[in-house]
Amino acid sequence: MLKLSPSAERLIVHWGEMGSRWGVNRTVAQVHALLYLSPSPLHAAEIAETLSVARSNVSNSLRELQAWGIVKVTHILGDRRDHFESVTDIWELFQVILEERWRREIEPTLQVLEVCAEEAADDDVHTFQRVRDLQSFFTTMESWYEQLRQLGPADMKRVARLGGKVRKLLLARGG
Repeated sequence: MLKLSPSAERLIVHWGEMGSRWGVNRTVAQVHALLYLSPSPLHAAEIAETLSVARSNVSNSLRELQAWGIVKVTHILGDRRDHFESVTDIWELFQVILEERWRREIEPTLQVLEVCAEEAADDDVHTFQRVRDLQSFFTTMESWYEQLRQLGPADMKRVARLGGKVRKLLLARGG
């Protein structure tokens, strides 16, 4: 069993709680936090023992994290078991999670908005206008997201650090 420091334990528990709030299974989030904090790849039995969860729960969690693209399998010489490690570049991790959430949440919403706009166009002017407002917002965000996706982690970090400067630029232009 991996010996965790009190701060590592605290973060893993908190990450699980935050995962639940974000719609991610608590164990999935805790497995991810453990792998993110781990200095070396871990095998499933070690993860299960460290987190005191069932091995089957760890296996399911690892599959989900691999599907998201934030955990990968690796092998250690002389050990036949699969070991797992997390993406550790936080900006790369942010990009991967953003892309996955966009695919799972925003793209289906855009599709539903299109259907709702078509249905409301002829007989429900109020709903039609509200749906169009939502579509306009999501289309703008989609355009911004597509530009963001094209940035690498280093460029994304630079854009994020521009926050206050962008605001000042907009205010200087009267925006």
